[in-house]
Amino acid sequence: MTVMNRTLGHTNKVIAPIAYGCMGQTHSYGSVQDKNDMIDLMRYAKEVGYTMFDTAPAYGEDNERFLGEAMKPFRDKVIIATKFGILHMSDAGGDGELSSSHDSIMKQVDESLERLGTDYIDLYYQHRIDPKVAPEEVAQTMKELHKAGKILSWGVSFAPIDYIRKAHDVFPLVAVENMYNFVDRHDEADYFPLCEELDLLYVSACPLAKGLLSGTVDKQTQYKPGDWRNRMALFSDETMDQNQVLIDMIQDLAHQKNATPAQISLAWEIHQRPFLVPIPGTTKKHRVKENFDAVNVSLSEEEMQSINEQLKRMNTIGMHGASNK
Repeated sequence: MTVMNRTLGHTNKVIAPIAYGCMGQTHSYGSVQDKNDMIDLMRYAKEVGYTMFDTAPAYGEDNERFLGEAMKPFRDKVIIATKFGILHMSDAGGDGELSSSHDSIMKQVDESLERLGTDYIDLYYQHRIDPKVAPEEVAQTMKELHKAGKILSWGVSFAPIDYIRKAHDVFPLVAVENMYNFVDRHDEADYFPLCEELDLLYVSACPLAKGLLSGTVDKQTQYKPGDWRNRMALFSDETMDQNQVLIDMIQDLAHQKNATPAQISLAWEIHQRPFLVPIPGTTKKHRVKENFDAVNVSLSEEEMQSINEQLKRMNTIGMHGASNK
């Protein structure tokens, strides 16, 4: 099966099948990376073939600043996706302080534009829904921002389906960002049909499950202080043991295809649906290229069917402790 470029929802914007996730540069892994190194890395990513870059102010203000400076030389050739709705991320890994009122969003968008050093945001996500604000109200604010030229399109991240439908009726979305990978496949049942119906891009967060599916971690791996994986059940010995059957399958496929486990994990995703775009993140140049080269790993319909049949028989555990059975 040939991997095709994706379209950003109902827009005419074409993007590469794999995008770059910026979060790990400043958040979740115990340290903030050097600015110049990250600018160099993201410009290299653009050279390699990435066309969409995903950031958020909740990852720390430096995250947007790094990306904005990196993309300056070719701003009109890339899709910058950033977010609103989380004012402060919780240190404990929760959503933190949420705000999606009209006035708050107006302030948040201007702050993001300033940090990114740009006049417009290609894709503006609601990072998490605000239970105090109706979806119709948020969509109306997005409509206003679009009319003002501050955003070109919008989407939602981790929002319920009924919320998406209500918002879409007021001002059409172009993308949904949710968690999807070999151990978190629940969205196949409801979000995938929704994306087909409403012509939405499905942006896959954590496609390598925080490195679990990359072949680079095992039970002996030591993480830096402040790295979220130190406290995630996904990386407990018990869960690692239960998911080993999946890791073995990925390793076998990687050997057969002369690929890496990360490439198999990403190739499987982009072969799953033509509207799906994974956003792996890395702070290492060789991983930037390795991840993008997953577009060159061919999986036939028969191979995809075989993989998916094997997955159905596995009782794997996902990132939030949910079984895929």
